[in-house]
Order: sequence, then structure tokens, then C-alpha cells
Amino acid sequence: MGFGNLKAGAGLAALNTYLQDKSYVEGYVPSQADVAIFEGMSGAPDSQYIHALRWYKHICSYKTQFGSLPGVKKPLDQYGDAAQTNGAEESDDDDVDLFGSDSESETEEEKKVREERLKAYAARKSKKPGPIAKSNIILDVKPWDDETDLAEMERLVRTIQMDGLLWGASKLVPLAYGIRKLQISCVVEDDKVGTDILDEEITKFEDLVQSVDVAAFNKV
Repeated sequence: MGFGNLKAGAGLAALNTYLQDKSYVEGYVPSQADVAIFEGMSGAPDSQYIHALRWYKHICSYKTQFGSLPGVKKPLDQYGDAAQTNGAEESDDDDVDLFGSDSESETEEEKKVREERLKAYAARKSKKPGPIAKSNIILDVKPWDDETDLAEMERLVRTIQMDGLLWGASKLVPLAYGIRKLQISCVVEDDKVGTDILDEEITKFEDLVQSVDVAAFNKV
């Protein structure tokens, strides 16, 4: 099960297919699942595995934080099949025979029961919530100078709370002339939180924050 041998073409192909619409192996922020898969590989995938290579380069940027990323490592063969399993369960649910017979020999009572079941099924399907569109955003928060308290700046950024916003990992990245910027990730629900409101809220801390840029934006 899982992706198979991640040091061989078949395993990389399976991983590439799995990551074509995902930013991370599990969830919406880097975790020990990404570390496990990363360490199970022999190095960066070839360019033909474009999605796996994108993921690999992104996870490389968290290499110094591997030990502090959330989650617990599992054996490699336990990754990669959850989505397929969930999909199969949903498919099984949709394929349940709720309609019964529609033959000419059907009695009036049977026909009435079948129609009631059809109505109930249609009502249940209409109430089934659709998928929530989410995005993974990485923000570059730039300070005024090299004397800016970056720890305090990050603390203030994380105090921003709103429905549909989840803060993730962060790191300090060299900018210029000894100045470092805060690079912080978050997952947002597209209908509730956008980059404009994040920029507006973060730049309110004007004593510490000079500007905010979007470093990366990926649908999840």
C-alpha cells in the first residue's frame, strides 16, 4: 500500500499523482507526514515529476524545522491511500439502491414506497455540503530595520484571529543588509479570508511592520 518505493520511478509517479492537487502529504500545513516522505526519497525528483518536485523544493525550506513540525511519523506504507479510501466510501454511499424495482409488476403500494424513498434521497443529496475551497498562503512580513523585534512581530501577527484562518509554520529569512523578514504560512477558507484583509490587518502593526507580500499562493 502507500506510494511504494519512493526511490524508484513507480513510487515517484504515484507520489506525483497524489500531489497534483495538494500542497502537503496530509492536511494544510507542513507536518511529520511530509518529513517521513521526504526522508524516504533519495533526493529531488526528476523534472518529469513536476508536482512531486514542487512539493520537494517547498519542504526543503522547512528542513531546519523538521523536528518541530506537528504530527507523528507513520510507516511509509500508511501514507497516500486515505483520500482513495474516503472516495470509495462516498461512492459506496451514493450507490446504495434506494429506488427498488420499477417493473410493470410493481404494486401501487410498492410504487408509493419507491417514490417516497426517491424524494428522501433527493432531499438528502440537496443538503449534502459541497467542498470548502481553501488556499495555502505564505506571507513575507517585512520589518522597518534590523533593530525590529521579529519575535514580537510574529506574536502580533498570530494574534490575528478570524473565521476561516489557520496560522501555520514560520521562519526568518535574510532580506538585505543584515535585515531579516518573517515568512509565515496560513490556510484560509477562500470565501471568508483573502490576501487583502490579511495585508490590512498585519500592516496595522505599523511600528514593526513595513509591508506584507504574498510569497506563495496554492489551492488545497
